[in-house]
Formats: sequence, structure tokens, C-alpha cells
Amino acid sequence: MTDFRKIARDGIWDNNVVFGQFLALCPLLAVTGTATNGLGMGLASTAVMIASGVAVSALRPVITPQIRIPAFVLIIATLVTMVDLGLNAYAHELHKGLGLFIPLIVTNCAILGRAEAFASRQGPVAAGFDGLMMGLGFTIALVLLGGLREVFGSGTLFANAGAVLGPAFGFLEITVFPDYPGFLLLILPPGGFIVLGFLLAAKSKIDALNRARGGGQAETGGAARTFTAAGVLSPRPETGDPQ
Repeated sequence: MTDFRKIARDGIWDNNVVFGQFLALCPLLAVTGTATNGLGMGLASTAVMIASGVAVSALRPVITPQIRIPAFVLIIATLVTMVDLGLNAYAHELHKGLGLFIPLIVTNCAILGRAEAFASRQGPVAAGFDGLMMGLGFTIALVLLGGLREVFGSGTLFANAGAVLGPAFGFLEITVFPDYPGFLLLILPPGGFIVLGFLLAAKSKIDALNRARGGGQAETGGAARTFTAAGVLSPRPETGDPQ
């Protein structure tokens, strides 16, 4: 029986694309000068994750093991092309802001990894939910990083959201620090590395405190876990082999 609660926890926290698997760092650092761009990239990536998970799960009976990776890449590339064309048509300002990083969603190891590790082994409902939670976790990381850089770099939050994402998102625009002179370093690429380092340290500290409260045992009974592009491989208790 599918444990949807565990899938949600893995996608948002334990196995988060950025903070757990350390994947998709290139678009993360490149487009998160503002929270608006982070939200746009997150939503686009989430749409691809959900659709690719459902498509791979539905097509798994006809995809042979020998060609599964090229088939998964083809499915993902088709979906990314559709998202790219849709953004260009209906959210042109966002499309211009994200630029090359929309087509590069195809190379996001997190999407291919979930297709291989989860969607190809589960039903469409579970695969779609996994894509939603992984995408949501990725979006949270993008918006959090972009929001911190924007607030402390320029004193605003979700600047130009109405123009970039559409009028419906205009309510998100906030001026946090009026007449703020700005802190250019945080908006520039080095600021992305600095803020990401603090966020990773904060998550590591929270996880350590949770383990301490739980008696020092991880979810796998204290055994070591291996992080890969496909997810977390936990050793089987009886053999020690990865599962």
C-alpha cells in the first residue's frame, strides 16, 4: 500500500531535491535573484515532474528495460518543450527572465531520477503525487532562496510578480524595507552560494536536533543512508544491501 504521507515528507523535507539530494543547483543559483523568478521556475519544474511521473508510470508496460533511459529523456524533453512554448505564449516576461534555464529542465537529474527510481515502479496516482511533492519541495527551496536574496539584497519581495507571472499574482508584491539602499552582493551570483550555505546548515542543524530527540536513530534504524540522483537508498536491515 502506498504511503502518501511518507512520499510527501520525502519530497518536501527528507529527500528534498535541493536540501536533501543537492541536485538542480545550477538553475537554483542562476534564477533566484528574486522570489518571483524562483516561483516561476518552481511551478514550471513541478508541472514537468507531475506530467513525467504520470506518463512514465502509464507507459512502463511498453518501455523495455534496455531503452528506458532514452525513453524517459524523450518524455521529459517533450513535456519541457510544451511548458517552454506555453510560457512563451502566456507568460512572456517570465519566459524572458528564465531564458535558457527552461529548456535545461530536461537535464534536471531530479526529474530523471524520480522517473527511474519511483515512477517506473509505481502506479500513475502515486507517481503523480510523488512528482507533485518533489516539485513542491523544489519550489519551496527556490522561493526561499530567492526571497531571502531579494529581501536583504533589494528590500522587496516578489517584485514585479504581477507583470512577470500575471495580474493574478500582483498581491504578492511587497516592499519590506522602504528606501532600502540595497546589498548588491546578495543579488549577484556569490550571494546565491552564501545564502544556500546558510540554508543547508540550518536544515542540517534541524535534522540533528530531530535525531537527538528521537534517541539518535534515523528512520532506517540508525543505519547509513546513501544519497543518489534517484533518491535515498536505505540498507535493508537483514542484509545491509541497498533497497
